[in-house]
Amino acid sequence: MKPDGPYRAQPDSVPWAAGGTVTVLVAVLAAVAVYAFGSALAAIHPLLAIVVNVVAAVGVAPTAWRWRYTPVVRWVLAGAAAGLVLGWLAVLVDGLSGWL
Repeated sequence: MKPDGPYRAQPDSVPWAAGGTVTVLVAVLAAVAVYAFGSALAAIHPLLAIVVNVVAAVGVAPTAWRWRYTPVVRWVLAGAAAGLVLGWLAVLVDGLSGWL
């Protein structure tokens, strides 16, 4: 499958150190944002937190899928996806700890 868009990185020109740094920083920021937003919504109503997070993720997914091969944006998207999953897990653990 050919990548979407005009940008195609060459296999030997992948900046792993810089890309990894960007991925980690974006993942941390996204995880904190998702956790803060999810826990605030869960305090109002748990179903509201689930619905808003799922709608936001589904809404962003098509654009993220199209941008996945753009050289710099792919690192940001990887970090955002990892942060989203980590933030959801943190909200889930926080919510379950309140039940125990």
